[in-house]
Amino acid sequence: MPREAHTRAAEHHETAARSHRTAAEHHGKGDHAKGREESMKAHGHSKTAHESSEAAHSKSQSQK
Repeated sequence: MPREAHTRAAEHHETAARSHRTAAEHHGKGDHAKGREESMKAHGHSKTAHESSEAAHSKSQSQK
C-alpha cells in the first residue's frame, strides 16, 4: 500500500512539473496572461503533490 501511495505522489509531482514548464513557455513567449493562468494551475498541482507526498510518508511511517 505505501508503495502505491508513493507512486501516486510521484505522478502528481510530474503533473506539477509539466504545468510549470507550460507556464514558463507562455511567459517566455510574452503571453503573460496565459502564463499566469498556467502558473495558477501549476500551483494547484504542486499543492496536491505536496499533500499526496505527506500522505504517502504518513502511510510509510505507520507501516514501521
